[in-house]
Formats: sequence, C-alpha cells, structure tokens
Amino acid sequence: MRQEAEVEPGSLLVAAPTLTDSNFQRTVVYLIDHRSEGTLGVVLNRPSEVAVHDVLPAWGPHVTRPQAVYIGGPVEQKTALCLAALRTGEDLATLEGVVGVRGPVALVDLDADPDALVPRVRGMRVFAGYAGWGSRQLAGEIDRGDWIVVPGLPDDVLTPSGVDLWGRVLRRQGMPTALLATYPVDVHRN
Repeated sequence: MRQEAEVEPGSLLVAAPTLTDSNFQRTVVYLIDHRSEGTLGVVLNRPSEVAVHDVLPAWGPHVTRPQAVYIGGPVEQKTALCLAALRTGEDLATLEGVVGVRGPVALVDLDADPDALVPRVRGMRVFAGYAGWGSRQLAGEIDRGDWIVVPGLPDDVLTPSGVDLWGRVLRRQGMPTALLATYPVDVHRN
C-alpha cells in the first residue's frame, strides 16, 4: 500500500484489509497528536453499549447521536477523551476548555463546563481509551502495510454508528485505493 497523506494531527489511519488485530480490524483512527516521541489517536467507528450520560452525566445530553461512548482504542480504557467539531466561524483561541487538533476539530477538556461549549460546536463524541504508538512504531506499521494514511474530514469525527466509515473513507480516495472498500469481511466466505 502506498502512503496517501502525511502522518499528522487530523490524518486518518485506515486499517488495511489484511490487518486482523481484533482491536483495529476495519477501523478508522483519527490522529490527535503526532510527535517524534509517539502518536495518539482514537478509533472513530467502534461504539460501545455504554451511554455517555451513564459515565459523564453533564456531557450525555450534548454528544452526537448515538449518545454512546466509543471505544477509542486499547490503551487506558478508563480514560475518556472527547472530540468536538466547532461551528463555522468559531475561533479556537476564544474558547476555553478546548485544544485545537486540526481545522474545526478540537480536543475537549471534560472538566470544563459543557453549557459554555455546546452552542459553539456542531457535535461531540466521547471515547474510552485511545490508540497509541511509541517512537517510530507507527512508521513501522505503515511500512509493513497495516495502515493507509489519508486526510481526515471534520465530519468523520461525528459519523453515525450505522455508517460504514471504513468503506466510506476508502471509497473517497479514488482508484486504486477505493477498491479496497469492496474487500470482504471474511475472505473464506467469499
């Protein structure tokens, strides 16, 4: 697989069809931070059965439907991260409790007051845990062909659970990468 984009905050890591690790099979990971020391991201397409209002009652009514906690990755699953997409025209510099990731997407401080932030965002998603890589670890996995790196869109962060985000992201890459979206879940049943 060839690398489509730079590895940077706001990029997506799309699991190659051949990546069979149960934590990452057919996942789309949104990168929040990428430095020489390592990389941090969250899996966008793994909703859990846990409602946000059960674990973060103040935030529950404000998150994008489904109002479930998403499984952000296998690392520190008792840690909650929240991503928000700001409304058009909102300035990150004037908002307290957020750290910009890329464009209108920001990491939200869950200790902040949700009522002050809610009118200024298009949507929010809460993740339990995250995906993390040490120095050069991700580069090795990309070189091995485990991940396809593509530019992310702000709406990817808010994609509803019934949408095949993995297939959608692959299809929008053009040929030949778009063909990977047709790869069967189980090649033995093809």
